[in-house]
Amino acid sequence: MKANRRFELIVSRGGLEPAFMADRRRLDRVEVVSIDDGEVVLYWELPAKQAVKLLKLLRNDLINLDADEFIPTWGGLDLEDLL
Repeated sequence: MKANRRFELIVSRGGLEPAFMADRRRLDRVEVVSIDDGEVVLYWELPAKQAVKLLKLLRNDLINLDADEFIPTWGGLDLEDLL
């Protein structure tokens, strides 16, 4: 089963403006939630511009990876190296 059938991506923006216009202090929250039980599986709170980059990568992997591969791939990942 593909990861996008098992997990939902929830984004909470810390402001109204788009990320490229956002204040550097604005933090956005990105959550990966299990559809089966509604539990948060992965959670990040990071600056708006980094959140946009993370969302693109997460969406791509949600489509391309199996559900069993997705969490091990993203669970212990250091975002400093990725973004």
